[in-house]
Amino acid sequence: MKKINIILALFIITISCKGNENKPADSLAVKIEQNKLKRYQVESGIIHFTSTISGKILGSTMTGTGTETIYFKDWGAIELKDEKSSETTHIKFFGKTKEETTTKHTVNKLDNGEWYTVNFERKEITAKRSIPIDMITAFHPDSDAGDTGKEMVKSLGGKKIGEENYMGYPCEIWEAMGVKQWVHKHITLKIETTVMGITTSKKATNIEFNIAVPDKYFKLPDFPIKKEESFFSNEEMNFDMDNMEDMDANMDKLSKLSFEEWKKMALSDKDDEEMQHMSEDELRQTYNMIQKMAKMRKGN
Repeated sequence: MKKINIILALFIITISCKGNENKPADSLAVKIEQNKLKRYQVESGIIHFTSTISGKILGSTMTGTGTETIYFKDWGAIELKDEKSSETTHIKFFGKTKEETTTKHTVNKLDNGEWYTVNFERKEITAKRSIPIDMITAFHPDSDAGDTGKEMVKSLGGKKIGEENYMGYPCEIWEAMGVKQWVHKHITLKIETTVMGITTSKKATNIEFNIAVPDKYFKLPDFPIKKEESFFSNEEMNFDMDNMEDMDANMDKLSKLSFEEWKKMALSDKDDEEMQHMSEDELRQTYNMIQKMAKMRKGN
């Protein structure tokens, strides 16, 4: 998606530049390398969670449980999540009931913007840059990552709906797109959501903050690592911030394109296989995201 990635990058950079106009220009790669990430307002910790899922959809009944443990240090710059879950679906078909149970073990690790995902079935690890983290460190170097995240939630229609103590920790309650979260110092301790008749819940059951977390908890399995190219590792993104004089004009042109006009332009690159295989809904979602960024840039 070369064309779309560049378009989105230009929008994001221009938005961020409004707060950084007097700073020296640097390449995005240098900015990402130099800026330190502070995701949480707690230096380190270990949190244990339990989760449940239940509901009915398309005549099927779903139930499930799970556990998750999060280990983090360096204010969340280094974090490992170890999740295990089991889901059972009861399917009624022509008067008969079929039961299917699936189990899943997932391990994800964030290491200063590098994102690792462990696939236990294939016994391999994929590694790529975290786009949200790199956006924040590159474009909002002086801001708190959690505060920047709140602004992103607000831009998507989310809002703070209250405050409440959870397990002795004061939390802000945020709601966006049907998801309700209890957040303490940028750390989510509880989540509740109901979508299409399916209710899920994840709650912290044991919390330890500001403790020494041994390195052994951040080790990944001894699987081969497969490196994937990401948005900010692309050479096309390593441009200089000085080359942005015509940005406003380009953004204005894009914001005036209808969906059909934009789609015709986006699909003109026949070598972009990912774009060519996008569904109509995916294309429209991408178009809507670009238009939303344009409005944010204009202050609407």
